[in-house]
Amino acid sequence: MKTIEGLHAEKERFAKLLKNDRVTGSEAIVRSLLIEGVECVFGIPGGSVLNIYDVFHDLPELKHILTRHEQGAIHAADGYARATGKVGVCFATSGPGATNLVTGIATANMDSVPLVVITGNVSTALLGTDAFQEADITGITMPISKHNFLVRDVNELPKILHEAFYIASTGRKGPVLIDIPKDVTSQQMDFQYPLDMPEIRGYQPYVQPTQTQIEKLLMAIEKAERPVILAGGGVIYSDASKELLEFVEKTRIPVTTTLLGLGAFPSAHELWMGMPGMHGTYTANKALQNCDLLISIGARFDDRVTMKTSGFAPKAKVIAHIDIDPAEIGKIMQTAIPCIGDVKSVLHQANIQAKPAKSETWLTEIQENKREFPLRYTDSETTLKPQFVIEMISETSDGEAIVTTDVGQHQMWAAQFYKFKHPRSLITSGGLGTMGFGLPSAIGAQVGNPERLVVSVNGDGGIQMCTQELAICATHNIPVKIVILNNQVLGMIRQWQEIIYDNRFSHMELSGSPDFVKLAEAYGVTGLRATNKEEAREVWKKAMAIQGPVLIDFVVNQEENVYPMVVPGGTIDEMIMGDEK
Repeated sequence: MKTIEGLHAEKERFAKLLKNDRVTGSEAIVRSLLIEGVECVFGIPGGSVLNIYDVFHDLPELKHILTRHEQGAIHAADGYARATGKVGVCFATSGPGATNLVTGIATANMDSVPLVVITGNVSTALLGTDAFQEADITGITMPISKHNFLVRDVNELPKILHEAFYIASTGRKGPVLIDIPKDVTSQQMDFQYPLDMPEIRGYQPYVQPTQTQIEKLLMAIEKAERPVILAGGGVIYSDASKELLEFVEKTRIPVTTTLLGLGAFPSAHELWMGMPGMHGTYTANKALQNCDLLISIGARFDDRVTMKTSGFAPKAKVIAHIDIDPAEIGKIMQTAIPCIGDVKSVLHQANIQAKPAKSETWLTEIQENKREFPLRYTDSETTLKPQFVIEMISETSDGEAIVTTDVGQHQMWAAQFYKFKHPRSLITSGGLGTMGFGLPSAIGAQVGNPERLVVSVNGDGGIQMCTQELAICATHNIPVKIVILNNQVLGMIRQWQEIIYDNRFSHMELSGSPDFVKLAEAYGVTGLRATNKEEAREVWKKAMAIQGPVLIDFVVNQEENVYPMVVPGGTIDEMIMGDEK
């Protein structure tokens, strides 16, 4: 969000935008976006937003990417936001256009992603009459958004947009929806944009951590012999990776990072144990079950991490929880030391006086487990294994790529076998588990990071939910490398049916799937295929040499499962290690 100082520094650019003159509601919307620093929006026009799109015609400085489905638009905005740390913006028309955004809004809300979602609606006189393409999108999205607005007065538009960006990007971040009737977008107003910090009744996102609680945390650390840090997405969202690294090295506490926390702590560090939970590493899960002090930092004790809650971290005498959202403290796990505040601020204060725990014997045990129980799989020269593909991508990119995923087995293999070095490098739907997320989120991530390699890892099921967005890659020459781990089934469904449902396979085969290479070529995207390791190396090398978008169909072993695995209802140390022991 632009500050007064920031606007003065860019005086020449914003002089015209801040000019107090007579404009339409549509012009006010677009001006407001530019003042807020928006560079790109994603969307699809429709009758109720045509007034806004008419203004876009004369404003080439605000980039707009025409997606092929509204779900593609919001997932692209989501990927842009996660990869850049900025607020993602998307547009949709009323009725079906707006309702097509619902899954994406829920996805962003679960994962605390800052979005401003602008929908059109029928004219104010028609609201509530079941008019053509009318839907109560504010009512529909109230439970799955951080906040939403229905604009009835054109004069309120600048203030509402200013507040929307503020709400989306502060505190626990999240999506904010603004629903605007068509007549409001055509009405005239005197444009004046508010530049001061919004004052919103009941909303106080800046919570200063209590020094007393930080001191209690530091005292608990000094006494601990088997401490563990559980770091989540909040570390990344608060840009606190450097503070976390300093905290870990000062306290000598081993770290496990959740799915959304991957990249918050360097994977090569000796004190990193991998990901915890249902498909977590042996080392991380055993450490959580045997720790005497558990410090959750920006993580919310998701059920895929804790599994059977009553059996989670049973030996932890003290649980500390650092989180910006007070509602998360004590929601799942009883918390002895609550540290409410921005993770970056809390860790900065803690680092001033942080001292080592009594953890050297514990760290020796951790290292032994890492050596004895690494992530493994049975390699094959005749069958292409999905784990090999992820390892190959990780090695050839040196862990520097932005990786987006869909949801399923491939998501877990990417989390396990890609070695993330930096925050904002894994873009994945964690809380909602949204299939179809991988490709459009990669487009958004690439738009926000044009100089970086972006790899979209997908299954052959999820990719088909948004394959139409290949058209965007071709039209705009967005150089995403689209990886399909093609096992001809809904892989995670097959795995659960094998292990939990005693091989009672039901409706998980993806017969009738397209030839993905031909499909890519039909959209104007280069398509490649590999069925063994030699071909995999060859086509990946070729894909990396191509400047534009490439889809690579890796035909992998159908029976391959993700291990370790904890069956629902079990504790996280009850791991099925598979045949790879």
